[in-house]
Amino acid sequence: MGVDLVAEKNVDEFDLRAIFAMLTIKAGRGSGESLAAKGPSRRLHAEEVRDTVLVASGQLISKIGGPSVYPYHPEGLWLEINNRPNYSKAYPHQEGEGLYRRSLYTFWKRTVPPPTLQTFDAPEREFCVVRRSATNTPLQAFVLLHDPQFVESARQLAIRVLRQADLKNDRERLTFACLATMGRRPEPDETRILLDLLEKRRVEYQLDPEEVAGLLSVGASATPEELGDAEVASWMIISRLLMNLSETITRG
Repeated sequence: MGVDLVAEKNVDEFDLRAIFAMLTIKAGRGSGESLAAKGPSRRLHAEEVRDTVLVASGQLISKIGGPSVYPYHPEGLWLEINNRPNYSKAYPHQEGEGLYRRSLYTFWKRTVPPPTLQTFDAPEREFCVVRRSATNTPLQAFVLLHDPQFVESARQLAIRVLRQADLKNDRERLTFACLATMGRRPEPDETRILLDLLEKRRVEYQLDPEEVAGLLSVGASATPEELGDAEVASWMIISRLLMNLSETITRG
């Protein structure tokens, strides 16, 4: 490798930073480029988990700056925790883009932190921390499956998939959904399992419009009628499954 470096760089013009960069690139290429792109794996931080599903669904408002926002929050929680005369205040749920801004802008009340972010180990901000905890609990899976923000994001990802005019069949739509969530194409076995699940849900939801209506009612955004409620609900199940995978909320 030393000979190669001399051949590629004029000896009188060696740049130490450039040499290190070249060594890294060459080492990566020598092992299938895995070393050049690999870093330690970790679960995304709480704010990143929420923002990731908003990006996948196409809902994230990318505007920078502005006041704090009040996204989805358990009804009555503020009043229950701070139930004191002349002090209690109901959580001011927002509508519109306030529901879909980056988690950085979420209003934080130290006595009642946002429960979704707290579930994913966001610090309570009553004191400084050098490093965040990183737990793995069943409650986190529950939040990913049932929190209104995530349920609505799954529905919007389903709508996004069905609206892609260049996707000609279910296999291509599934690939699009996997790229939007996991950042990779599905393996053949994964494709077979997910497409089988999709067909089962299509049959089930065609026969149960009440369940479909309940599923699509979660969240403030609307569902286009032209896509078909049963079809959106079927793809919504696939989206919820993909968003609940460790691979979706893990970096590296």
